[in-house]
Amino acid sequence: MLILGTPFLLDVLAPEDLNWGRLSDVSQTYGALSVLFSAAALAGVAASLWYQARQTQIAQEAARRDAHRELIILALGDPSLLACWEPPHASMTAIRRKQVLFTNLIVTNWESDFRLGNLSEAALRDMLDGHFQGEIAREHWVTGGNGWRVSAELSADPMRRQFVRVADERYAQALASGPPVSADEYFANAP
Repeated sequence: MLILGTPFLLDVLAPEDLNWGRLSDVSQTYGALSVLFSAAALAGVAASLWYQARQTQIAQEAARRDAHRELIILALGDPSLLACWEPPHASMTAIRRKQVLFTNLIVTNWESDFRLGNLSEAALRDMLDGHFQGEIAREHWVTGGNGWRVSAELSADPMRRQFVRVADERYAQALASGPPVSADEYFANAP
């Protein structure tokens, strides 16, 4: 009733010399501004929803990564659990398997940082150059690199594919530079 009665109420309360045409023009100007403000608010809501979806995706990935890390840590602490993982592609000792699994944790951490934008491609290249100088890092990529490649190709994330391309490139460059540093040579006996 209030909406229907408003025009009559305004007619009674308005001054006699009120220019209704001009008032209508002013009202339409505010209507146009209202559309712009509504569009901006809608864009803000859309951006907020996109950001929340991204944060949810990051949180889910962090939870998945944490679960994977916990499984590896359990296997590292109990050698009998090493046999629960897929068998290595090449015969190795339990100690070497633990070293390769730990190396996988390191590389997984770098991959996450790269995908989240916390690690630039230049920094990644530098880290992988140092990493692939060691024999265990190279052995990890020999035994696990194909799994990384398959996972990257099946992923919808182009950053995951880029990470693997960079790792493959740096691994090939390390092979071309000569033999790796043996793990036994990492720490010299102090005099």
